[in-house]
Amino acid sequence: MGAVMAERHAPRLASVPMLQVSGLNVHYGHSHALQGVDLTLQSGVLSVVGRNGMGKTTLCKAIMGLVRVTSGSIRVAGEELVGRSPADIARVGIGYVPQGRRLWRSLTVDEHLRLVASKRGTWSIERIYDSFPRLAERKSNRANQLSGGEQQMLAISRALLLNPRLLVMDEPTEGLAPVIVSHVEDMLIRLAEQGEISVLVIEQNIGVATEVAENVAIMVNGRINRVIPSAQIAADRELQQRLLGVGRHGHGDVPAPETAGTAAVTSRAGSGPVRIFVSNPTIPTRWSQPVPVEQIEARARTASGASLRAVESGGRLPLREAAISSEPYVVVCGTLDTKGDEIRFIRDLLKENGVRTRLVDLSTSGRPSAADVPPTEIALNHRHGASGVFTGDRGRSVAGMADAFETWIRRQRGVAGIISAGGSGGTSIATQAMRALPLGVPKIMISTVASGDVRPYVGPSDIMMMYSITDVQGLNSISRRVLANGAQAMIGMARAQLAQNKEAPRRNARAELPAVGLTMFGVTTPCVQQITALLKNDYDCLVFHATGVGGQSMEKLIDAGLLAGVIDITTTEICDMMMGGVLPATEDRFGAVIRTRMPYVGSVGALDMVNFGPRDTVPGHYESRQFYQHNPNVTLMRTTPDENERMGAWIGERLNRMEGPVRFFLPEGGVSALDVQGGAFFNPAADAALFHALERTVRQTQTRQLIRVPFHINDPKFADAVVQAFRALHGARNGRRRAAR
Repeated sequence: MGAVMAERHAPRLASVPMLQVSGLNVHYGHSHALQGVDLTLQSGVLSVVGRNGMGKTTLCKAIMGLVRVTSGSIRVAGEELVGRSPADIARVGIGYVPQGRRLWRSLTVDEHLRLVASKRGTWSIERIYDSFPRLAERKSNRANQLSGGEQQMLAISRALLLNPRLLVMDEPTEGLAPVIVSHVEDMLIRLAEQGEISVLVIEQNIGVATEVAENVAIMVNGRINRVIPSAQIAADRELQQRLLGVGRHGHGDVPAPETAGTAAVTSRAGSGPVRIFVSNPTIPTRWSQPVPVEQIEARARTASGASLRAVESGGRLPLREAAISSEPYVVVCGTLDTKGDEIRFIRDLLKENGVRTRLVDLSTSGRPSAADVPPTEIALNHRHGASGVFTGDRGRSVAGMADAFETWIRRQRGVAGIISAGGSGGTSIATQAMRALPLGVPKIMISTVASGDVRPYVGPSDIMMMYSITDVQGLNSISRRVLANGAQAMIGMARAQLAQNKEAPRRNARAELPAVGLTMFGVTTPCVQQITALLKNDYDCLVFHATGVGGQSMEKLIDAGLLAGVIDITTTEICDMMMGGVLPATEDRFGAVIRTRMPYVGSVGALDMVNFGPRDTVPGHYESRQFYQHNPNVTLMRTTPDENERMGAWIGERLNRMEGPVRFFLPEGGVSALDVQGGAFFNPAADAALFHALERTVRQTQTRQLIRVPFHINDPKFADAVVQAFRALHGARNGRRRAAR
């Protein structure tokens, strides 16, 4: 993804740019609207920003043949567009989302889509409805019955159904609600990642422009003034002001709530923390109405020490929370309608210790809330909006709020930690969002369910669970201690995280070893130990126990971009998933490798066994099967040739979807320590069925290969072959990256 200013006489690039604009001039009468515009979009997404009247929309219209070009060139994939009709330009493969949407008021959503749908290309009406579920719900509604956000979704969908090579979007987020803007952002980012379509985005919203593209072109007085990295312009407010007229809007100019009005301190008998109430939580004006008592109560905070002395002496509270939204903060969340005192107690302790917070209300009752982020705002992130959360049915509402909160947290920037307290419902909501955050971001859940089986809540994440002792229902001598311990733990972790982030540039400057993920089971331990010994000088080897959650944990690191490669020797979790064992993978096993195109070396380790608990827990329909009692609590069942054939086909289909380099090894000598001549699970016919199914299913190419080797999986020669293949794949990938730079 990238864009650079095009020099008029620069040498021809090795690859043809998707869009090349050279010396473009457009006049409206005597007005010179575009003045020698030069711009190149190689691929991916490029944002063009600028003040009103700078020529951005004229640039779009010129590309689409809607205005006459005085002079200059517009090429798409090397094909000249100047002088062609809009219909011809659309046939070349350019989709257009005009400013103002331009829909037919009397046509339904489905009729709009069917007018432009074709059988060629990957975008179909079904894919549109999958990508925009709201349109599927409104397919029978006419355009004039849609909201602004729904109309914009329809305009974008109409353009995508042309299956264009280039999508030109003029102000796609204009007039949309923030949650709809986020949906459009996500769609543009997905298009860039998929690489199917290149996108030119004309955008007034600098946040959107910098979020969806790596580079931003700035238009001034009909010219491209410069193209700069998105991160640079997003961080430089002076540059935004100078070139775009963007000021410090939003939170940056608003004093912290404590400074807006007079703070009243409650009387206290001792020297501990006290409650402080702010009479005007927001700056009053001549039109202000009296602030409701419940709002003042909701925004009260705890103070002690220097903060308290400052207030008692007539001063103001220190401005601990700088109001710039990009600064790191800790999310303090919970169902405030039932756990309000407890959640605010945690929030107040964090704030008192100088930690920025954001109070998020996850209540499903539909009551008004004075939290920083009320439940109605969270609910807008549900695919069905508020109706998907406030259903009147508690179970459905909890599930809906959990989905909405997960989507909300994924869209946030600057989360330095998250802490919550609650019962089973609140725990379900909060931990689902916690699992969506990257590993390493501090996560604390204080819960009544923390002393039981927490696997459904923690999953493959690094959530810290604390048992609440008493129910999370009111503050008392015990709950205060437990909640305070949780708060202090978060304070320590958040500070360490911030310090770590500050040190990151210095650490990254040092040559750290790239991390590689390996999967291991007891019966493949010798293999993984040998591989680790061969790689340890050049790689940071992270070994994951193949227990279902182990594979999920590794794939979470892959999705987070924290692994440089994978040596997935032990894929036994597939056995338990398909045959009902106790250590199953999910259907998304291998999904992270598919999504990231990660270099992948894999094998069939321990696919000869399904895991169960004690012998009497094995399902009755397996009674006649072959078992091995690993210990009193672990019973292993040998997989049959038929089961191995099904597993081979399932794995092979996933390997076919991997677009990165793949080497998958088939050890003819046996797949586990038990699958060896004389061993309990030695069964050449079952192994042969597995290998043949893989060979029938996998579409082998230069980058995707199955490799048969005449060794047992724990043979040192097998480890040597795996390491040699991994070094070749990883070295080749790094070589391509260096060449690209």
